Amino acid sequence: MFTGIITGFGSVAAAEADGDGLKLTIEAPYADVVPGESIAVNGACLTVVDTGPGTFSVEVVVTTRQRTTLSDLGVGSVVNLERALAVGDRMGGHFVQGHVDGVGELVRVARTADALLLDFRVPADIWAVTVPQGSITFDGVSLTVNALPESDVVQVSIIPYTAEQTTLGSLKIGDRVHVESDMIGKMVQRLLEVGSDSAPRPS
Repeated sequence: MFTGIITGFGSVAAAEADGDGLKLTIEAPYADVVPGESIAVNGACLTVVDTGPGTFSVEVVVTTRQRTTLSDLGVGSVVNLERALAVGDRMGGHFVQGHVDGVGELVRVARTADALLLDFRVPADIWAVTVPQGSITFDGVSLTVNALPESDVVQVSIIPYTAEQTTLGSLKIGDRVHVESDMIGKMVQRLLEVGSDSAPRPS
């Protein structure tokens, strides 16, 4: 479980094919990472399989490669990192599972006096459970939905601190990002679907 509060940047030190999978070695600002722990890389929860001086390695299996943009990473790529939530930690963002629901695309950028407005085109099933002032995660960053300007677009507002401390501030039009929709919205939608399917039907 994560909160969507990025705790550091990582840089890909190696990207090696491992059969149909991929092994990534990431330089990170963490001194005490151990094999077996979970780290969100651009919002995708991955298991540490090996560590080295200032680095950790993760294996990206086929299913994860198909659902994420991790295969696009190369040596030098910068990623958002968050370590798993510990009992007693402050809950600064929202409940984030690290399960990527889909891939979005940046389609518009606008600047206001004190923020950056980013519009992302997202898959229909993600848009369907997204509400204004609700929560959404882009590349692992917990954000508040600013608006839903189109039937497949989600707009978020990025303050200068977030732009500087995450990769979102350097995105360009056409860049793809991991999207995790709000867990509560997904659960409510599923309950409504199951309830509808199991409701008595007229004879």
